[in-house]
Amino acid sequence: MKKLISLFTLILFISACEGPQGPPGRDGYDGIDGGLIVSSAFEIVVNFNASNNYEYIENYGFDVYPSDVVMVYISWETDNGQDIWRALPQTTYFNEGSLIYNFDFTQDDVRFFLDGDIDFSILGSEWTQNQVFRVVVIPADNVDSVNINDYNNVIETLNIQSFKK
Repeated sequence: MKKLISLFTLILFISACEGPQGPPGRDGYDGIDGGLIVSSAFEIVVNFNASNNYEYIENYGFDVYPSDVVMVYISWETDNGQDIWRALPQTTYFNEGSLIYNFDFTQDDVRFFLDGDIDFSILGSEWTQNQVFRVVVIPADNVDSVNINDYNNVIETLNIQSFKK
């Protein structure tokens, strides 16, 4: 019985101990806990040609963290004056082979490039010139809550109001 009382007293003593308070955590978006972290986004027009090896690299001009995800969308077509955006990569098939619009990214920049087994030099200018892309940096905290392949879902969920040009 003495051992049981001693054990009970020890448990009570340990559970009553409190150490020093840790440092305060970071506030959420606009100081509201649990809020959405702001995403950065921009629009860019790219020309692909032999002199740039059918690729273009753009520095962000803002911070991108190692855990962030970058998505790129291409203006694929227009319907009743409204742009239709598709997530990259996008593939088009020709008799001569396939053309893939693709991208990769680092913490410093995003690279747009043509890929595929077609000879890029035979492509018409509608496939290589004035290609409009939108780049969205999705903070890691939001990746699971966004369907990154659905452009409209990304824009709405991340509350992106405009694209820097």
